[in-house]
Amino acid sequence: MITGREIREKFLKYFEKNGHKVVDSSSLVPHNDPTLLFTNAGMNQFKDLFLGLEKRDYVRAATCQKVVRAGGKHNDLENVGRTSRHHTFFEMLGNFSFGDYFKEDAIKFAWEFLTVELGLPEDKLFVSIYFDDEEAFDIWNKVIGLPAEKILRRGEKDNFWSMGDTGPCGPCSEIHIDQGPEAGCKRADCNPDCECDRHLELWNLVFMQFDRSADGKLTPLPKPSIDTGMGLERVTSVCEGKLSNYDTTLIKPIIDFTAKLAGKAYGEDEKTDVSLRVIADHSRSTTFLISDGVIPSNEGRGYVLRRIMRRAMRHGKMLGFSETFFYKVCEFVIDFMSDHYIELLDKKDYVSKMVAFEEKRFSRTLEVGLKIIEEILEKNSSTKVISGSDIFKLYDTYGFPVDLLSDIAEDNGYSMDIDGFEKEMHVQQERAKKHWAGSGEEKVGDIYKRLSNLETVFKGYDDLSVNAKVLSIIKGDEEVGIANVGDDVDILLNETSFYPEGGGQVGDTGIITAENLVLDVYDTKKVGNLIVHKCKVRKGSVKVGDKVNTSVDAEKRVSTERNHTSTHLLHRALQIVLGDHVRQAGSLVNSEKLRFDFSHFEAISKDDILNIERIVNFNILKNLSVSKIYMAIEDAVKSGAMALFGEKYDKTVRVVEVDRFSKELCGGCHVRNTGEIGLFKIINETSVAAGVRRIEAVTGLNAFEHIIKNEQILNEAAIVTKVSYSDIPAKIAELVEENRSLKRELEKNRIKEINNVIAKIEDNITSVNGVNLVVLKYENTDLNILRELVDNIKDKIKTGIVVIASVNTDKITFFVGVTKDLTTRYSADKIIKEISKITGGGGGGRADFAQSGCKDASKVDEALKFVEKLL
Repeated sequence: MITGREIREKFLKYFEKNGHKVVDSSSLVPHNDPTLLFTNAGMNQFKDLFLGLEKRDYVRAATCQKVVRAGGKHNDLENVGRTSRHHTFFEMLGNFSFGDYFKEDAIKFAWEFLTVELGLPEDKLFVSIYFDDEEAFDIWNKVIGLPAEKILRRGEKDNFWSMGDTGPCGPCSEIHIDQGPEAGCKRADCNPDCECDRHLELWNLVFMQFDRSADGKLTPLPKPSIDTGMGLERVTSVCEGKLSNYDTTLIKPIIDFTAKLAGKAYGEDEKTDVSLRVIADHSRSTTFLISDGVIPSNEGRGYVLRRIMRRAMRHGKMLGFSETFFYKVCEFVIDFMSDHYIELLDKKDYVSKMVAFEEKRFSRTLEVGLKIIEEILEKNSSTKVISGSDIFKLYDTYGFPVDLLSDIAEDNGYSMDIDGFEKEMHVQQERAKKHWAGSGEEKVGDIYKRLSNLETVFKGYDDLSVNAKVLSIIKGDEEVGIANVGDDVDILLNETSFYPEGGGQVGDTGIITAENLVLDVYDTKKVGNLIVHKCKVRKGSVKVGDKVNTSVDAEKRVSTERNHTSTHLLHRALQIVLGDHVRQAGSLVNSEKLRFDFSHFEAISKDDILNIERIVNFNILKNLSVSKIYMAIEDAVKSGAMALFGEKYDKTVRVVEVDRFSKELCGGCHVRNTGEIGLFKIINETSVAAGVRRIEAVTGLNAFEHIIKNEQILNEAAIVTKVSYSDIPAKIAELVEENRSLKRELEKNRIKEINNVIAKIEDNITSVNGVNLVVLKYENTDLNILRELVDNIKDKIKTGIVVIASVNTDKITFFVGVTKDLTTRYSADKIIKEISKITGGGGGGRADFAQSGCKDASKVDEALKFVEKLL
């Protein structure tokens, strides 16, 4: 029996033998495509090749692409684990031709691989084609030899593929297999049009041969292309003779591991089996999403990941897990799948800790949710119905699983308004689209795609000034031949010393010059193979073809190099002090400071901060050499070099190693020896998101200036407190305690003053139309005292109205209180609005209490007398 792993390897080797470039799976976080939430097909990373907007050094490719389909239009999460084919994560085998071979070769390759390489029986295979694709029919019938009755003609819904409403599109051929009467619905009349699993689609061959215009017209493409996709889990189930993907060698070991962990047996109880399948699938998507830098959160990708994780954890509870368990399953997935996805090994500790952290959060969520459910049940005890809005609030705000709520409702004799819940979900999904639509990397402008045949050679690691030739000038979104003084333009050169923004490091600044020409370069970006110089023409004119000289701002570059190398030292120091789970989650490196985001699950103690600083500065003082070498990515990772989240690496990578201390894959600019950094100082440590912390630090002269600034503050504090530096903490503690003591004394006096007023309140009561009225005026008195005094007077007089004015220099504050029994006749809110008009102010409040601020102190007495008229 051939296994899933062997099929994956056999597929890639077969197409490599047939002239295809084997390309690594791209990240699940799409690059250069803001329309995608996750990578959901093998062709995603080749989209611009199909559109003719990008060129690479190959025209044939083969991949095994990791894919996540969850959220957006693929939002069938609740079906995963309940059917034999639904998954959130799967592997997509695909071969691609970019204007090279077309239908005949694509069909021949697919047929040979299935029947010869995998040995699938020809008599069990049949195909479907687009109803009028006669070319495909003839190839299947005359070249492959399939009888006409095994070539089914189908419509646009099944056998025509489009990239969008407009653009590349074309018919497709699907290869199916009849698994026999023991599979699927088992009905006697089952046929290839049945929706069951007996007649199973294996491979979809898309023939991109047309360009669809806005009016629907199909124009033949000058260079038609091929895009194919075959689910590895599905073809493995067929080759292994399994009727469910979950029973294959790709997933069953994960189920077995989880079952053993739970003390359960797979195959004896359907409810248990569903939970085991859910956990197996969700552990794969969780592991790969976190490995690709997605963090559980409440929006976008992180929200989908959190839903997947919590559904798995919920099913863990159903299996009887009372403690954290899911992180152990994810650890198993890493060990099980890292033979092909070697990048998982480096992320194991990080993934494990991130999952365990989220499990603990979910346990707290369940505790909170159960308390809220008690309140909901009590609130709806008369109707015995839990509203859609309450279900949605529990699910969306608190992450409480709907299926668990359903069980609790049923146990208590309640029904659930699922229709109302689904309406709320629809509203939420529409609201979330704005997060999802823009959650891909920034899209590359079309002008740069049209110029993708150009290339800029970066020479700035060793030289801050090089001679170059102007390849292109872009103004706005158009290519121009010349730029003049005052123009903002993008300049493309054949060579440059300017480092483009990437890997957290900002782009270089400086000047581009020639005779009678000065361009101020205010930023540098990387677009494909191009380095884009963002410029303003300060002097002269620049034309395409001109010879120029590039000159990087050396002072800024050197400062940036100090900060960049320091992030590597910091990264390693964090791992030493906090643990191997620490992984970079983002960074910003410029000439002023460095900002470093990393995975960790609690605030760092002051002692640990000091220890981290000591380790970094110790390795700076050792003046360690910083080497930069190129090697194959597999060799780099095996040698211990750390790969970073969100970075897309080539087969050959640059490894930056601080001698026997730190080793990372990095294309950035660095010092030659750590001693060049001079000094490192952490200036801030905060939380960015759940499980992600941020450190900001300065180096070199900026670190020195920071320390000097703090020393000046200490010096001023010493002068004010009249003690030495070492005695400042004790003196401040003494002053704070003295301040607290004075506040306590003031509080006693405040209470005493209030009590004195209350004791003599009878002397200040006036009766107006049978209503007790107390009017008082104070100067420079604490407003909190007066606010409290209003309430105490109301309590003392039982019934009546209290008005107090406070005059503090040129600011007046009025307070009005009305006892409860009079609020139907008199409103504190209305009274205060009337008297505030007199003194040029405004305010408001409730019927029983209101407050306002006014400006005209000369009319306070007039305003207070006016109260009697209002009664």
